[in-house]
Amino acid sequence: MKFMLLIYNRPGFVDQLSEAQMTTERLRHHQYRSLVGFVVGEVAYAVPTSCVREITTPSPVTELPHLPRGVIGVFEHRGQVVPIIDLRTCFDVPAHVAEGRTQWIIVEVNNHKIGLCVNRVTGVFEVGFGGLKPVPELGKTVDPRSLVGVASQADRLTFVLDVGAFRHYTLDVPLPELPPG
Repeated sequence: MKFMLLIYNRPGFVDQLSEAQMTTERLRHHQYRSLVGFVVGEVAYAVPTSCVREITTPSPVTELPHLPRGVIGVFEHRGQVVPIIDLRTCFDVPAHVAEGRTQWIIVEVNNHKIGLCVNRVTGVFEVGFGGLKPVPELGKTVDPRSLVGVASQADRLTFVLDVGAFRHYTLDVPLPELPPG
């Protein structure tokens, strides 16, 4: 017996999901149950704990020419050269708000590590089943934040990011080879 799920994601639109798509959808919701929260400027964001490898203080960065906007360079992390994205630049946070304490979240996407520069990490939190709300329509332009959902946490909205989008963002970053040793 085949099952089909109808999802009402926007007024007037209905998506039909096959059994395989329903499994994928359940996995996606499971992936976004446990989140690492952080602040960029004055807005709360989060990424799935399953992709976070480490939270660290900033390291020396090697700047490279012709990088995409927001990619501030690369750094060495445990023997690998890792691109670092300053989310404050990507999200157009004013300079006076972006100043201050900085932390890096090292995430892994498809076996590639990426550093995310944020103002501060707020901690790990759980989102209950159905707790991740859909992203409202934010206009006709593509949202560079690649939001996958919105969670309410401590009377504050937290926007959940699709870390896979950052891998595509850094594909053009030329990663130098480290000398053996």
